[in-house]
Amino acid sequence: MTSSNGSLKLEIHTDDKTPGKWSVPLGEDVFRRFLSGGGGGGGGPEKAVFSEGSIFSPFLFGKYFDPSDAFPLWEFEADVLLASLRSLGQRRVDWSQTDQAYVLKSDLPVVGKNNVQVYVDVNGKVMEISGQWKSAANGDWRSGRWWEYGYVRRLELPGDANPKDSEAFISNNDGYSFIQIKIPKINYKNKF
Repeated sequence: MTSSNGSLKLEIHTDDKTPGKWSVPLGEDVFRRFLSGGGGGGGGPEKAVFSEGSIFSPFLFGKYFDPSDAFPLWEFEADVLLASLRSLGQRRVDWSQTDQAYVLKSDLPVVGKNNVQVYVDVNGKVMEISGQWKSAANGDWRSGRWWEYGYVRRLELPGDANPKDSEAFISNNDGYSFIQIKIPKINYKNKF
């Protein structure tokens, strides 16, 4: 479904039962080798996906943090946590909260057709944004060395978040993609 501003509404999935998903951690040494070309990466879409300032970059928060590990994003102020990126003009992600909702806005790398998916775990405690740029030879790409096939950012949701009424939209303009996710707070009565 397309919204009035031309954005495509994404379905937020809750029924993902993939065994072993994100079970292979992306260590800093492995990531550096991969990005330099020594681990299969190095030139294509992975540079855009994992570049500095991207929501999928393991260095987004100032030090290395595996994007497949859930991060408590809304416990931090975006302006504080991303101050160095803002000063370098590399900030491509923002988050905030209002009395009604938590909001995440981010550029997305354009890697072929945009197949971004948003999942919330069955307990409603973790949201993940992921996408795939290359097919895995056998099995689900998320169960092995996932960074060779796609990208992910997993986020811990605040205790008062209402993920079942969340909305996600993606916009595409001239080779530029953007995602916006709104997660209402439990005590807020009206839906967006």
